[in-house]
Amino acid sequence: MAERRVPATLDEMRAIVAQFPGPDQDAAQETAAREAALTKPAGALGRLEEITHWMATWQGKHPPTCVHPRAAVFAGNHGVAALGVSAYPATVTAQMVKNFVDGGAAVNQLCRAVDADLRVYEMALDEPTADFTREAAMSEEECAMALAYGMMAVEPGIDLLAVGEMGIANTTSAAALAAALYGGDAAQWVGPGTGVVGAALERKRAVVEQGVARHKSAARDGFDLLRRLGGRELAAMVGAIIAARTAHVPVLLDGYACSAAAACLAAVDAPGSEVGALDHCLVAHCSAEPGHRLLLEKLGKKPLIDFGMRLGEASGATLAIAIVKAAIACHTGMATFAEAGVSGKESS
Repeated sequence: MAERRVPATLDEMRAIVAQFPGPDQDAAQETAAREAALTKPAGALGRLEEITHWMATWQGKHPPTCVHPRAAVFAGNHGVAALGVSAYPATVTAQMVKNFVDGGAAVNQLCRAVDADLRVYEMALDEPTADFTREAAMSEEECAMALAYGMMAVEPGIDLLAVGEMGIANTTSAAALAAALYGGDAAQWVGPGTGVVGAALERKRAVVEQGVARHKSAARDGFDLLRRLGGRELAAMVGAIIAARTAHVPVLLDGYACSAAAACLAAVDAPGSEVGALDHCLVAHCSAEPGHRLLLEKLGKKPLIDFGMRLGEASGATLAIAIVKAAIACHTGMATFAEAGVSGKESS
């Protein structure tokens, strides 16, 4: 495997994105050929067939595999948490990281259920990002460091990456990023998050409005918006997505915060539009957070499941690993018409 280039600046990261590898058409053709020969009507397995094709295309091999999936959870704290935008204090971030390590969180149980490796990345929890209503959340150096840190989640041997986060107030950052990227009122993008209602919800909307007003016009591109309105864990997720693309590892995106971070990557070359930087990613689920559905429409992404989940911590993405495994099992384990001695569809 070629040595990975770890960026030291945002411009170096932009250069990596500009050289992203594309899909493997040979693997795609091999997958389509076998799919057409399996003992079922064409298209009968619906999105399971699409998933297998996607896995092979972005792994660059046929048949695709899902024997070493990883769930990567990045944790960071946000300066805007001090403004009362969450129902929980910022100290909960560190407490939940301990819960992950101790094996007591939902994602731990889901990883066991789908036989996935779990890695938790704690990112300077005692040093929250700056209050983005007053200044940029991160400097360029801090953002580049967070991106580079996220790249470490993609190690040799991984064949699927589920990406998620933990960070009190990160749905506030997610809403601000979505509003800055796609426009609209803060009310369209701001939801209850951890359960804020009434005056607290109005305060959260006001914080998003202030942040967008301060930074939107000054931002150069998606990376610049990410450093201004995001957080370390959001930047790290983007770094993981980038590293996965260069290493030919497909990615399952989790909920609202994860999708908002990914949207910044999609906007690097053309702000507000999806330009292929997320083609190796599927969105695992649609969060109950109201802005997530609208964000997925803007990204042109259809979630695999819609179970009303809103937990974060890569829970939806990890659950979706089971669907990917099922898709590949059907593709590789089913008999072809010739092998089974079953008559295929007659040509007219």
